[in-house]
Amino acid sequence: MKKIEVPLEVVILLVGGMALVITGFLIFVAGRGLIPYYPNGFHGLLLVIFALQTMMLGKTPFGDVRRSPVLIGIGAIIAAVGIVACFIPTFNRLPRVLLLICFGPGGLVLLLQMLLARDKLRTWARYGGTLWHLVIACTAVYCLSILLCVLLWRGDAIPPFLMAATVLVDGIMVFYLVGVLGKVYRLYPVSEKSQKNVVLSADGTMLLFTGIFMVILGLMLIPVALGFLPFSASAQIGLLMVIFAVQMLAAGSTPIGPFTRSWLMVVFGLIFAALGIISCIVPGILVLPLTILVGVLNILGGALALIRLLGTRLKAHRPRHAIPVVLTRLFAVQLVMNVLMIMFGVSMLVPGLVPGLIIGVILAANGGALLYLLYILLLLDKMQAGSEAVI
Repeated sequence: MKKIEVPLEVVILLVGGMALVITGFLIFVAGRGLIPYYPNGFHGLLLVIFALQTMMLGKTPFGDVRRSPVLIGIGAIIAAVGIVACFIPTFNRLPRVLLLICFGPGGLVLLLQMLLARDKLRTWARYGGTLWHLVIACTAVYCLSILLCVLLWRGDAIPPFLMAATVLVDGIMVFYLVGVLGKVYRLYPVSEKSQKNVVLSADGTMLLFTGIFMVILGLMLIPVALGFLPFSASAQIGLLMVIFAVQMLAAGSTPIGPFTRSWLMVVFGLIFAALGIISCIVPGILVLPLTILVGVLNILGGALALIRLLGTRLKAHRPRHAIPVVLTRLFAVQLVMNVLMIMFGVSMLVPGLVPGLIIGVILAANGGALLYLLYILLLLDKMQAGSEAVI
């Protein structure tokens, strides 16, 4: 239960490596006809991981970029494409094209940057030691990314075992890179600090991403309920589990409240990620147990947060002192979010209790409330910064 420090880059790469390794194994099994395979779930999941790297770290498929509002917006668009790809089986052309660009030209540009930039290969070679492992890991990952681009471009013409082997080896090399980066950040802490940016914190970015996810999911469920669109419930619940996992690994934030980011929390995060990845790739295999799990977590999380919120409100209430309008709005949006969480959890545990159209509206409203909460938090940060400047 002791608190640990794990760099955010390592967390996202760890989830990406898990996605590749698990998918490589599942493609091999699916190639033998033992299980179904949902390629859109894999493609959408990878785009979501690319989007998280872009939005939270400024690390794009073409190199490091300052985390400006424009870059975060681009990452949000990539995330939206990945989310829709997971949900809608027929939406496959644009996600595939984006993946080809990320893996092929992106991998080539990163490889050339590593070879030519002064602060990369030349510096790493001069220091030696662990940084030589960084050279090996990065070279392998970039080259395998280019190879994956070729295999994805060829599509069905590629034997399943070749695709499975390439994805699996790429995942193993990403794990190798994760281990090397963890050691590098321990030896050279300044390299991690240089990635931080005040445009939008990691928690704020994750809140933005989750809000986008909920809004898209809610809006998609409306035409799905009317029979106008196909829908993958398995990938939807799987992607939600992966989001839970990233939050747990990055900040110790769980659906039922915040906890110390300990090794125990890391273990739970990895389990959530593995279950979510499998659910995205293999249709229907984990829908029932994960639906029950997510439903229970939403009900518990909403109820516990509601109790804490009301308790805090009662303690802070002073009849003779007016409460600032912004804090009243903050309380209202948190109250609405917690009620919507409970409603969503109940709808998952009792199928048919709430019509699909209403569930879509609930989810979209929850996502809108998350985005409004982010706006209020940013407003409070500005007010605090202004008061500190006056002092």
